[in-house]
Amino acid sequence: MPNEHFALFETAIGACAIAWGPRGINGVQLPMGSPEKTRVRMRQRFGEIDEAAPTPQVSHAIARITRHLAGEADDLTDIPLDLDDVPAFNRGVYEIARAIPPGKTMTYGDIAKQLGGVELSRDVGQALGRNPCPIVVPCHRVLAAGNKPGGFSARGGVDTKLKMLAIEGAAVNHTPSLFD
Repeated sequence: MPNEHFALFETAIGACAIAWGPRGINGVQLPMGSPEKTRVRMRQRFGEIDEAAPTPQVSHAIARITRHLAGEADDLTDIPLDLDDVPAFNRGVYEIARAIPPGKTMTYGDIAKQLGGVELSRDVGQALGRNPCPIVVPCHRVLAAGNKPGGFSARGGVDTKLKMLAIEGAAVNHTPSLFD
C-alpha cells in the first residue's frame, strides 16, 4: 500500500497505533500488550507499512484519542476517516456508532433496527468486530441485549471494553461469571 504509514502512541490503556494514507486515517489499533506486539499487529493488518512521524492532522487525532482515553470525554466524530475500502453496510454501522456520545451506549439491536431490522443484529456485531478504527469508531459503546457487554475482539476482550466504558462513565450490566 503506497504512501501508507503508521505511528505508535502511548495511552492510559497502553500503546496504541494509528495508520493513515493520502485520504486520511484508515486504521487504529488498540494495545496488544507491548509496543512491539502492536507494531507486529499493524504489519499483519496493513502489510509492509512504514512507521513514520505523524502528519499534523494525525498528531492532532492522536492527542485527542490520548486525552479521551485519559478521561477527557471527546466524541472524536470530526476526525476524518478513510473508509472507502470498507463495505457499505459496515460503513453504515460505523456511522451510527460514531454518533453515540461518550458515556452512552446502544445495543446491536438498536443499530440493526436503524439499518432495516433487528434480524441484522448479528451482521452489526460482525461489522463491529471488523472495525478498522476502534475508539474513533466507538464499537466499545455497542452492547448486547439487556445492556450486557457482549463480545469485544480487541486484546483483553470484554475486560478492555469494560475498561474503556468505565473511562467514559457508561453504565453496563455486567456480572462476571465463571466463563468470563
